[in-house]
Order: sequence, then structure tokens, then C-alpha cells
Amino acid sequence: MTYAADRIEEEVAYLAYHFHWGLDDILDLEHADRRAYVGRTATLVERVEAGR
Repeated sequence: MTYAADRIEEEVAYLAYHFHWGLDDILDLEHADRRAYVGRTATLVERVEAGR
């Protein structure tokens, strides 16, 4: 199974925007780790937007 290139681009953009990490650093993450960072970051963003 392959992972869609557009999905990887979304993850990279999201993490780069929030953490200011470079492309190589983000792509060096294991898939599961990258998805975990995306999920945790999304949770934090949602909390901030909700005023918590």
C-alpha cells in the first residue's frame, strides 16, 4: 500500500507551519510518528481556537 503524495504534502505543510521544522526533518519521521504529531498538534490548535 502506498501513502498518497497529497496527504504527505498536507502533513508536511501542517507540521512545518506549526513547528517551523524543515522538510528533511519532517520526512525523516516514521509515518506513525508524523501522523501522531499531526494529531496532537491538531488537538492543541482546536483547544486554542475554542478558547481553552
